[in-house]
Amino acid sequence: MEAPEGLSARKGSLQEPQAVPGESQPLSANAVQVTVVKAQDLKSIRSDTSSTLVRVEYNGVILGDSSTIQVLPNGTANYNFTTGFEYSPDGPNSLVDIAQKPVLLTVIEASQKQKKQKEEKVLPLGQAVVDLLPLLQGQCSFTVLAPLYAVPTSPSESLHPEAKCGLEVTVRTEKPLLSVSQLSNGNFLSVTLEAAYSVPDTFLPTGPPQNYMACLQVPAVGEKEVPLLFQNGILKPAGEKEPLPRPKKWSLTNIMAPGALNIPNSFIFGGSYEDEDGELNKTEDKEFRIQAESTKRIVWDTERRCYLDPAAVLILQKRIAECRYWPVEVCRMPVVSSSKGKTSKADKGDEDRQIFSHGVAYVNMLPLLCPGVQRIRGAFRVCTYQDSEVLEKTKKQQSILRDLRPQVSLTKDRPCTPGISSPLSRAVPNKAQREEKEKSTKEREFNRRTSCAPKIQLSDTALENENTEKFLGLDGQQYAEAGTFLVMEIKLDKALVPKRLREELTKRVKEMIPPRPPLPPRTEGAKKAVEDYHSQVTSVAVAILSEYHDLFGKQLPDQGAIDHQTLEEQKRLLNFELNSSGKYFAFKEQLKYAVVKIVREKYLKTTAFETQEEFQAFLSELYVYLVDQMHVALNQLLHEEAASPAPLTRMTAEQLWLFAHEAEGNKDYKLAALYHQQRIAQDKHNTQYWLDYGAFCLLLEDNTKAQECFREALSLDPHHVRSLLLCGIVAVVLQHYEEAEIFFEDACCLEPSNVVAWTLSGLFYELQNNNIQAEMAFREAKKQLQAQLARERSISEGKRGKKHIAAAYVRSTSPGPEQLLPGPPPISGLSQPSCTIFMKAVEFLMKFKAIQFVHMALAHELLAGSSCAYYLALARTCLLKEDLSKCEECLCEAVRIDFMNPDVWALKGHLCYLKRDFAGAKECYERTISFVADAADMHFVYLRLGSIYLEEKEYGKAKQTYLQACKSSPSCLTWLGVGIACYRLEEMGEAEDALSEANALNNRNAEVWAYLSLICLHGGRQLEAEQCYKYAVKVGTGR
Repeated sequence: MEAPEGLSARKGSLQEPQAVPGESQPLSANAVQVTVVKAQDLKSIRSDTSSTLVRVEYNGVILGDSSTIQVLPNGTANYNFTTGFEYSPDGPNSLVDIAQKPVLLTVIEASQKQKKQKEEKVLPLGQAVVDLLPLLQGQCSFTVLAPLYAVPTSPSESLHPEAKCGLEVTVRTEKPLLSVSQLSNGNFLSVTLEAAYSVPDTFLPTGPPQNYMACLQVPAVGEKEVPLLFQNGILKPAGEKEPLPRPKKWSLTNIMAPGALNIPNSFIFGGSYEDEDGELNKTEDKEFRIQAESTKRIVWDTERRCYLDPAAVLILQKRIAECRYWPVEVCRMPVVSSSKGKTSKADKGDEDRQIFSHGVAYVNMLPLLCPGVQRIRGAFRVCTYQDSEVLEKTKKQQSILRDLRPQVSLTKDRPCTPGISSPLSRAVPNKAQREEKEKSTKEREFNRRTSCAPKIQLSDTALENENTEKFLGLDGQQYAEAGTFLVMEIKLDKALVPKRLREELTKRVKEMIPPRPPLPPRTEGAKKAVEDYHSQVTSVAVAILSEYHDLFGKQLPDQGAIDHQTLEEQKRLLNFELNSSGKYFAFKEQLKYAVVKIVREKYLKTTAFETQEEFQAFLSELYVYLVDQMHVALNQLLHEEAASPAPLTRMTAEQLWLFAHEAEGNKDYKLAALYHQQRIAQDKHNTQYWLDYGAFCLLLEDNTKAQECFREALSLDPHHVRSLLLCGIVAVVLQHYEEAEIFFEDACCLEPSNVVAWTLSGLFYELQNNNIQAEMAFREAKKQLQAQLARERSISEGKRGKKHIAAAYVRSTSPGPEQLLPGPPPISGLSQPSCTIFMKAVEFLMKFKAIQFVHMALAHELLAGSSCAYYLALARTCLLKEDLSKCEECLCEAVRIDFMNPDVWALKGHLCYLKRDFAGAKECYERTISFVADAADMHFVYLRLGSIYLEEKEYGKAKQTYLQACKSSPSCLTWLGVGIACYRLEEMGEAEDALSEANALNNRNAEVWAYLSLICLHGGRQLEAEQCYKYAVKVGTGR
């Protein structure tokens, strides 16, 4: 029996030279050869299948039918059928088609013909698709096992739609479709249109059939633009949400098996709204999005792909840079079957022009120009299509759907499924039409199922007499009223702007800042462990000796030696006492931790022993060593030694930082530098010490020394993000912009969730007039801040829930009158600082005195709306620059916004103090102290308020204020203030003690020595007074 030829209106270009089974044929230069090797497990679809053939189609053209092959008992059918098609850049089978259109394979069951029939009865059994994308990825040949999906027939048929069967297919070409240059410099663009949500109420699932469409244009080959048209959206009623993940679908209309519509290994996964790139991704939009996804919607779930040659990639970059918004047009069109689709010539012109429910969504494509960005996905609002607005936003003068309208009209009478809709017969078309009445019912059912889908009818007689423009405006306005939005994804195979790898950035940073050599191995660990063991042995020995003295008294040397029998009896009694009282166990526990440290530090043993013999050998060695060291410790205890010298006084790093900060506030920069240098001298390997010293240098505008400090910190830890950011800031100040970009980019790579890093990167790119990357950096910073706030909110809610549970338990067990009292009111309704990415950056920059970037960040904050935090930060910068008038204006605005913010009143007090308005400063400082919450820096508030009290001879208040400062942050100046106040109150003892504390913290303060001299004179100690006076003169002039 010969195979049916499957005649059609269109035939494949390689139809005639079909391959003989098992043979290979030479390929032409532009040929794509498709070989269907065999089918597997056909019996799982239909158990009684006996003979089948396979039909190959591509791009609406039948490439050929195989011979009818008997199905083996195991369900295998060996077709070995080869066919193909020609591809050409400008022809019907271009690279654009290969990228987005698969080969369609239909397995057809050929049953025996009846006596009255002249042809075989044929029914579709299953369909499979083969994606040709590997041909555009450099492959010349590939083999796949394409899943074969069952074609649903009548319910009486015994089909298994979930059957796991497939077709083994090989696709090959003579040479790669793309050259090496095209492959490396080209790209692939895929657009997935998921759904339209919150659609207008006029879209009714029960009304006349409608074709819901969307379209956008992309450059494909050079200057040529390709429209990506999405048709046949399904209007679904309100109900459950679309499942996730769900498969993406081919944009095909001639598929009878629903499963074959799914693109293999391609799914829609969704994601959180906050991570999307479009609109409606804020927290306040979440509820609307959730509701819209459960209401009436139009679903496509379709992916369209397009190959971009190198010229098209450059054009895509250029057009996105010129205009960030790209229009995605949507519309609906009534459809009727082909028999009703005839229109008169009179209304054909109107039909070509008229678009129903014409809307447009503006997709911001700018993120694709950021380094490393390959994908944007999000929700985009649909609004009325207006030519002027589209031209203004997208620079597009014509509607894509209007341009495509004539082409859609031309396809109305063309079958959408050539070949499948044709009779499966070897006869010529007219003969097939004559014999159509003789076909069986099943064959007519097959033809009905595989016939063309309903055609688009774009004219509406009822609307032809109305004003078209007015109607279209009202028709499109319904999108805005309903809040309609599209969810879609645009994805590139390679980023338009490549991103530097983290390894490359780290290498560049190391080239600029060589890392320090590794620290030498620590040798003090073992020594310290042995010293700790000695001290514990000494402590235990002293305790045992004390127990002996308690039991038997002290034995004096002149009483003579004790005999051996008495010593043994005393030893027995001592052991009994130690064991019965539990002191022996306590001594053993006391020594245990010292022994463990010796094992770890000296013997470096931290893992388990492999054998028991190894364990016993180690215990023997350890025992001998411990006994020897015990003897060493006891010998040191029993022999008197010279008293050890008094330890040198050494200030902690925290104290040194406080003293440096204090000196900076008093503008004693020489003393502040000394404290910073002392701090670094104590620990040169501490990154924070170098950063603090560099910030001090930035305050003095010594940018070169600041750069040295920050780079020193970065050399200690190349992955320290704050060091990278500060190196970038100094590089900007020194106009080393290329280095600054590397520092900022490396910081963002090392810690992608760092809000400050992304914000500073955005400010830098803005300084470079790189608005695209600046906008993307700010956007990423906002996204990370939202995620950070969400985490903090969830943690606080969890803690609050636990407190509520505990409080409910307390109230239920012991109710009291406090339940009737209201909770404490909030401090201020406006006291919470505005939490934005720019204020986060300002907080960081102010800490390290980077004033230039502070002003840039505050400028952005002002655009978002002024706040108390904004004016407070601006006032601090003005105070650093000694612009007192501008500082006063900012503080007035801050007080107006939030008059209960202690930081505002503290800074206002500093302003009055510097203006010598001590009365105003006193009032501000007292108000600051009276608040429940403290200001950020209370140290200077106490210092300056105490000095005002001393000037006004309120010595009691001065003493209490300085003592409060000593309690929170003691320094030489706080104790000096206490000493002066006590001296004025004639409390000489307390004054001398306070001044001694001040002298211990800083023995180079002349005022401290001067007051000590006065106290000595008051007490009649002339010699000491003279010595103090000489020290005062030596370290500085007395007051």
